[in-house]
This record gives sequence, structure tokens and C-alpha cells, in this order.
Amino acid sequence: MLGYYLSLALKSLRRSPVLTTLMVLSIGVGVALSMTTWQLVRMVSRDPIPEKSANLYVPQIDVWGGRAGNNSGSSHEPPNLLDYGAVTALLGDHRAKLQSAIYLISSIVTPHVNEGRPFNSVGFAVSREFFPMLNVPFIHGGTWSMDDETARAQVVVISQEVNRKVFGGGDNVGKILNIDGHSYRVAGILSNWNPEPVFYDVPATGGFLLQTPGVFLPFDVAITEKIPNAGETDCKVPPSQSGFDGLLHSSCVWISYIVELDTANAFKEYKLYLEGVAHERYSWPPNVRLRNLMSWLDYLQVVPDSFNILWMVGFGLLVVCVVDTIGLMLAKFLSRNLEISVRRALGATRPAIYAQILTEGAVIGAAGGITSFPLTWLGLLWVRSRAPRGWELLTSVDVGLFILALAVAVIATLLASLYPAWRSAQVQPAWQLKSN
Repeated sequence: MLGYYLSLALKSLRRSPVLTTLMVLSIGVGVALSMTTWQLVRMVSRDPIPEKSANLYVPQIDVWGGRAGNNSGSSHEPPNLLDYGAVTALLGDHRAKLQSAIYLISSIVTPHVNEGRPFNSVGFAVSREFFPMLNVPFIHGGTWSMDDETARAQVVVISQEVNRKVFGGGDNVGKILNIDGHSYRVAGILSNWNPEPVFYDVPATGGFLLQTPGVFLPFDVAITEKIPNAGETDCKVPPSQSGFDGLLHSSCVWISYIVELDTANAFKEYKLYLEGVAHERYSWPPNVRLRNLMSWLDYLQVVPDSFNILWMVGFGLLVVCVVDTIGLMLAKFLSRNLEISVRRALGATRPAIYAQILTEGAVIGAAGGITSFPLTWLGLLWVRSRAPRGWELLTSVDVGLFILALAVAVIATLLASLYPAWRSAQVQPAWQLKSN
């Protein structure tokens, strides 16, 4: 029976090609616009590391005695970053399963081959546990050893891009790389790893970077070499002395920190530990926070509330196109009252009329969904051209998006077909045949 209704639908659509094209385009454009906005919001607000986000936490400590950092939404909230003294205490005690201090750096890398020119590469100073904690993938080598970290050896982990620019690609673990005039031994080469948002250091990056991180240096080595912080620095009181040493001995906050805690009991113990650190180091009552990663991203509004309006915009655009399609379908089916009356007079029931019209609507929806594929792709390309560099992943197109677009198109068109189907099913065959 479905084949019969499908045959009727295709014949009907071929009889009015202009109207059919308008309906298909209306649904296609509506679905493409909504999919473009929904995809952007979905990619920005997704869990950046779903396999571990439930076990990752960001500690905060009030190092100023009641005055929050510039990024905090409340005066009762601790700063979003830590000062060097607090970080040294946390690293030394090592109460978490895995932990890492993090700060943003910007370095000049000098190639040794092909007489390449020096180039700038952003990166991070991190602890060795940063890589296993965040499941960072390597194609060659790995993180530096515990002995390297203890001895403050000059080692580095580099990205594929830096590996290509400096060495021409391949396995170059163990080779020497010049960074800011100092020689570093390559410990590992990363696979394509550039999570968006940059969840491990949101305060420094705002959640997004203009280029893929190219170098990862040991935190203690970066401190020893006095590599400047390229991220945010917030001070309640200016440092008593200038330069990098002044920053280290001040109460300025500029270092991110992230820990892995496997159980609820580990969370409670670490929270108590933070309160103990705050009580020991500062004269005011402890004021600490230990937010889960997703709560942390929400707290920092990596996805601004205004950005979520795009959900409603996308839905509104789809509704407008569906309403337009309802009008076109109503005009089409009401012009076929005589045909429907003949079918009714020959014994077709009202459910059969519903089935015929809904089948035709489903065909229009499927055609509109297929039409939306290239339109959605073009829409995301346009967004990518207008967005900052580094948003490539956020505007990517996947098979799931196309399946969703097709499903939305068919469902929306079926809903749009309900009223025209109801109106057509109310036609009185005797009256219609007599008047014609």
C-alpha cells in the first residue's frame, strides 16, 4: 500500500513542478539555517573530554582575603587562578591522583634544518602528569620522565606542526630544538590534539586559541628559565619588585591548576586538604572551591548565555519555513478537491486521504532534507570564514548532523501536512462533484 501512495505522491509532485520546488526549498532552507545554528551551539557547549570530565576538577583558593578576581561573578568567589606560592604547595603535597600546574607561554622556535626562519609558537608550561591526565595522544615518544622533571631537564613535547616545520616530519624524539635561545630535547611528538574549548586553561585563553599549541615545557623549567606568562595576570597588590622574580614572590594570580580525583571520597578529602592549605597559608577564614570540569566551564561562561539564544533563533527560522510550507501545501491540496472527491466517491476512506497527503509530505520533507545538506555545509563554511582561527572543529560537519537534518526535515514536513490533510479529508464528495 505504501508503494501505491508513494506512486500517487510522485505523480502529484511532477504535475506542479514550480510549487513542488518552492516547498522543497522552503523546508531545505529552514532546516539548513536551523542546523547551522544548532551545530555551532552543540559543538561549543559539548563535553571536551567526556571519558574523564567527571573526574577532573579545578581548585580555587582565596589568596586575597575576600576580594575576588576580575573574572569572578561574585565578590565571595575565589580568584579563577592561583599564585605561585599556592601552586608550589599543591605540587609539593601531591594529594590528587594526577595533577598539573599550567600557564600559557609564547615562544620563538628556531629551525635547525632547511635554513628555516624562526617562528612564533604558543604553548603551555605544564607538569608531566598533564598528558596522561588529559589523555593527550602521542605519535612518537611521550611525556618526559619523572627523573627529567625532578632534575629540571630541558625537555619539550611538540606538536605535529612544529615537528614538520623544524624537522620536516617523522620520528625526531631525542633531537634538539631551539626555543627562545635555549636547547631542549624532544621527549614526544603529539598527534593532532587541539581540544576546543581549551578546557585546561580557560582563564588564559577564554576557551579558544588562534593557533594550535605547539610546545609544552616542564612547568619548573619554565619557571627556572623565567619564561613570561602570556595569559592573564591579576594582582590585588602590585609586586614589590619588578620582573619575573617579582611575580613569583607576589600574591598575583596567574597559574591554572587541574586535578584528577576518581571517587566521591577523594573529592571530599581533597576539598578538606584545600581548606587546610588556605588555613595554613592565610590569616583569613578559608574560602575554597573545587569545581567539576563541566561546572567550571559553565561558571566561566565559556558558552555565554546570549549564545544560547541561537537555539531559539534556529528553531524560529525552522518554524517560519514550516508555516510557509503549510500555506503552499494547503494551496496545492485545496486545488485538488475534485480529485480527492472522486477518490472518496470510489470508496477511499478519510484515513486513506490522510495517508496519501502525509506520504506526499514525507517525500517533500526527504527532498528538502537532502537539499539542506549542501546549504548547511555552506552555512558552516560562512560561519568559519567569519569566526576566529581555531574554530575549525566547531564548524565541522559530520554524518550525524546530516542524519539529524533529514529527520528534522521529514518530521517538520509531516507536521506541516497535518492541517492540509485534515482540510482535504473534510471535502464532501457529493457537493464537490455536483458543483463541478
